[in-house]
Amino acid sequence: MAVLRPQDQLPGLNTATILLVGTEDALLQQLADSMLKEDCASDLKVHLAQSLPLPSNVTRPRIDLIVFVVNLHSKYSLQNVEESLRHVDAAFFLGKVGFLATGAGRDSHCSVHRNTVLRLAQAYRSPLLFCDLEVDSFRVSMAQRLVRMLQVCAGHVPGVSALNLLSLMGSSENPSAEGL
Repeated sequence: MAVLRPQDQLPGLNTATILLVGTEDALLQQLADSMLKEDCASDLKVHLAQSLPLPSNVTRPRIDLIVFVVNLHSKYSLQNVEESLRHVDAAFFLGKVGFLATGAGRDSHCSVHRNTVLRLAQAYRSPLLFCDLEVDSFRVSMAQRLVRMLQVCAGHVPGVSALNLLSLMGSSENPSAEGL
């Protein structure tokens, strides 16, 4: 079983790389496009994957932040994230992993309860963000937030480390906290 480790690659000079993992290809691509439009002092790289493990025969840059995207309207999405988590080295959970729950705006259609994702994020001691990626303004706002998180995780924010990420974002029990 190939496990993704944070130190598999040396860091690139002034480069920050995020891996978005989720089953919603179109929404992830839109989020990635929004992130790439953000003003960022770093050379921003966004990689998308439906699931982990990643293919081992591909050369890739060091990954500074992994965001697992759970669609609250799809139990398959949650199951995919849970299975993918097994392929991530424990060292990534020292501030370099986050969860994003999408589809929260339409609670009546949810097949995955918010508390399920909240417990998952708490179990992995990782931040949890809620956003309806189908709404353009929300997606742009989330892209801005993820770029700021990525810059911290890549070590491009002086005086702040990835280990500070959880405290900067506030408590996981309060997913609407306006951290960072």
